[in-house]
Amino acid sequence: MANSTESSQQNGVAKPVLTVENLTTSFRVNGEWKSVVRNMSFSIAPRETVAIVGESGSGKSVTSLSIMRLLPKVSSKIEGRVLLGGKELLSLPEEEMRQVRGNDISMIFQEPMTSLNPIFPIGKQIAEALTVHQNISAAEAKAEVIRLLEKVRIPNAKGRFDEYPHQFSGGMRQRVMIAMALASKPKLLIADEPTTALDVTIQGQILDLIKELQDEEGMSVLFITHDMGVVAEIADRTIVMFRGEQVETGATDDIFHRGQHPYTRALLAAVPRLGSMKDRQLPLRFPIIDVKSGEAQPLAEVTDTVAKTKTPILEVRDLTTRFAIRSGILGRQTGAVHAVEKVSFQLFEGETLSLVGESGCGKSTTGRSVTRLVEPTAGQVMVDGYNVMGLDRTTLRTMRRSIQMVFQDPFASLNPRMSIGSAVMEPYIEHKLGTTAQARDKAADLLAKVGLSPDMMRRYPHEFSGGQRQRIAIARALMLDPKVIVADEAVSALDVSIKAQVCNLLLDLQQSLNLAYLFISHDMAVVERVSHRVAVMYLGEIVEIGPRAAVFENPQHPYTKKLMAAVPVPDPSRRSIKRNLSTDEIKSPVRPAGYVPPVRQYREISEGHLVQVD
Repeated sequence: MANSTESSQQNGVAKPVLTVENLTTSFRVNGEWKSVVRNMSFSIAPRETVAIVGESGSGKSVTSLSIMRLLPKVSSKIEGRVLLGGKELLSLPEEEMRQVRGNDISMIFQEPMTSLNPIFPIGKQIAEALTVHQNISAAEAKAEVIRLLEKVRIPNAKGRFDEYPHQFSGGMRQRVMIAMALASKPKLLIADEPTTALDVTIQGQILDLIKELQDEEGMSVLFITHDMGVVAEIADRTIVMFRGEQVETGATDDIFHRGQHPYTRALLAAVPRLGSMKDRQLPLRFPIIDVKSGEAQPLAEVTDTVAKTKTPILEVRDLTTRFAIRSGILGRQTGAVHAVEKVSFQLFEGETLSLVGESGCGKSTTGRSVTRLVEPTAGQVMVDGYNVMGLDRTTLRTMRRSIQMVFQDPFASLNPRMSIGSAVMEPYIEHKLGTTAQARDKAADLLAKVGLSPDMMRRYPHEFSGGQRQRIAIARALMLDPKVIVADEAVSALDVSIKAQVCNLLLDLQQSLNLAYLFISHDMAVVERVSHRVAVMYLGEIVEIGPRAAVFENPQHPYTKKLMAAVPVPDPSRRSIKRNLSTDEIKSPVRPAGYVPPVRQYREISEGHLVQVD
């Protein structure tokens, strides 16, 4: 026993679970080796959480894949040392390394649907992780899987054993992945951006869950993210990566309060903090990180753009959108998805109205219904004098010159076979607003306006970064001189500095062109910074709407308070705090045929600040 204690401790300090020394990873590019991670060195102690933070391309995910030896052997080269409890992983035979993966080290990824097999029930997939590493019967495996599902707080775990991945929400799928990762009681859990694609309340639940399970199981965690708010809430120590190198390492509290490297300080400065807009009336630009120096550029105030006219550029009254559910041989309607239910709001020139809420609340369907990309069931939509609901195809095309959409994924909305010059020019040419030469001149001017060079017009979408593609999508939306832009999660998938650049661009364009934005997002901190007014949606209905300051500084509806409580705060002193958020999934908007929704009443809290009365 004494020998065992001596072997696990050195001078009273527990041996690290993982030690990484001078890790360098290179990829073969055009016949030459190009290093993308250089000289990474760190260790993780038992029960410790270490975060690697940095933006896309910094090398943090490649670091984790190198530790797990999951990179292709032909095109990658890993050098240095990776020790797991004293065992050198980089020189292990592949068969032995396979036993380490999932047994001693487990990994969860950003998108669970790419990791879960859609044709097998989730119970069977988790059971496989058990039977591969342990000699147990099918009945014992099933009992253990149900225990794991209960452990990760999945309601009715026994009943959901035989359900398929598509029957779970995004947050519940991520819980399934955590259950699978915990199946063999690993010494180390590597979490690679596990909350990036999730709504803020689901993200809060997953962070709480990882902290709770770490306390219960005693495992170490390597947490990879670009969100400094998440780092503050979960990490004991933090490693900051920039361009493939660790530029700063230390206790999370020191990194946040006494960070030395310019890039560390710039990352922290670029994080929008909930409550930072207190006593400010107008939107505020974001600080920008200079990618060469790693420093943050100073802020600039935004001047008032809201027109003083009383006529809204967009007016929505009792907008209702439902999707029929049909079943049986005859395809009779048996129910409907009540995606949007009697939504009403106004939007004025130069104003930003943000629609916020979780996935499934109806905010994106509202944006698509307003533009009639989705056909509304009932209600009235007026855009720049057009009654959208009564337009035929020809006049609808004309109306869409006044209102344009910018989507979340610009790569999906740009034709990969069309040069970006052609993509930006296309709306102008399709609407016959001028000659090809005029379209080219206008496209070049708009690309310059969104911070891109007109020389780039011959390039294709794959030759641009995510932030640049979003700028191209914005330029294309501006080709028709719209008065309203519906930005549907336009910045949610972007890194913090790219998000800041695109938000600043939208604010600058609003100021120079007097644009009105319907800004759809689940990121409450960004919404607080860019909005004039905010509408909170839940189950297809607006439950609270009002001026940004009124909604954020005096939230009234329980759901609004829940959204705000879930936002990660970049303050390491909160690391021990658990939010105790409900793990219930958002209620279903499916209703039986003939269902009549209740008539909603609203109470006015202050001028323009309305809250739904239960």
